[in-house]
Amino acid sequence: MTHPSSPPADSAPQEPPTRAPSPLLQRPGAVASTGADAGVAAHYGDPHREQRLLVEGLSVVDLSHRAVLTVSGPDRLSWLHSLTSQALTNLAPRTSTETLILTPKGHIEHALHVVDDGETTWLITEPETVGAAQAWLESMRFMLRVEIVDRSEDFAVVGEPVARESVEGEHLAWVDHWPGPMGDTACYGPEEDHPGANRPWREVLVPRGELTAYVGERPLSGTWASEALRVAAWRPRVGAETDHRTIAHELDWLRSAVHLHKGCYRGQETIARVHNLGRPPRRLVFLHLDGSGHTLPEPGDELRNGERAVGRVTTVSRHYEDGPIALAVIKRNTDPTAVLTSGPTSAAQTVVVRP
Repeated sequence: MTHPSSPPADSAPQEPPTRAPSPLLQRPGAVASTGADAGVAAHYGDPHREQRLLVEGLSVVDLSHRAVLTVSGPDRLSWLHSLTSQALTNLAPRTSTETLILTPKGHIEHALHVVDDGETTWLITEPETVGAAQAWLESMRFMLRVEIVDRSEDFAVVGEPVARESVEGEHLAWVDHWPGPMGDTACYGPEEDHPGANRPWREVLVPRGELTAYVGERPLSGTWASEALRVAAWRPRVGAETDHRTIAHELDWLRSAVHLHKGCYRGQETIARVHNLGRPPRRLVFLHLDGSGHTLPEPGDELRNGERAVGRVTTVSRHYEDGPIALAVIKRNTDPTAVLTSGPTSAAQTVVVRP
């Protein structure tokens, strides 16, 4: 099973930065991932057991392929606030949030996991897009007192099933507050009984030389396990659920990454117009896949309602309890009760973003 990442259609494909494979790939049973998660383990021999260990809070995930940027200087938070979708000006030290970089037309380009240590803002993002994100940020510095540095060679990311912010004396960590809602925002899916509320998650920034020691004797789960739990939590990921025309409303991503009244930033007009005047043209949906066949759909495969193409599969996983599951993006007006098909596989919908 792979989880390839599709770059925006209006930009040239980018190769992830060349980096030595993780030393944790030397652990017994490790099988290397491919696609967007290349460089770390997809699993260590038993993906379902690895999911159970994550749910029980016992294991960690090697995410050392993730990219890490830092922004330093006295203007860093107000500057990032002016460029991106989230309110960041008054972000307290060791308080996590996330923000989106949008195109002028409001399409999602980058998602940044944001945490500040009081002197420097740390941004965790996807490895294949970090070059473009850094270049755009550099182009927007003008005369402001900020410095952007790629620290991916110096720091590794470790995923943990923990919802607690880091404290002084610990490694800095970004906590995923999905499904929120966070601040002055809006939800396009359920505000209560959201499955994402049952997924504690944080990403710890560890000096690369300390990665093996930090993990220690704790069990390891691969990215297949963490991705299956992400899918079950309806949690979107850039490059998987996004394409060149994705807007945040389609993925219910306003709830954790967009402040609706923070002032102007690139793409803000689309955020406001769709929120105030209508519904998004597409919507994220969760799928239970028929697992009786020998194969499952691949990310990017077409979804059909009868003879009509209605969307595409974005991420496919095998859940330790629910079996084959997926996220998909479909046309908004697709009948939410219809059983969809992808090739020979049928897919029962659960509404994520309301039609």
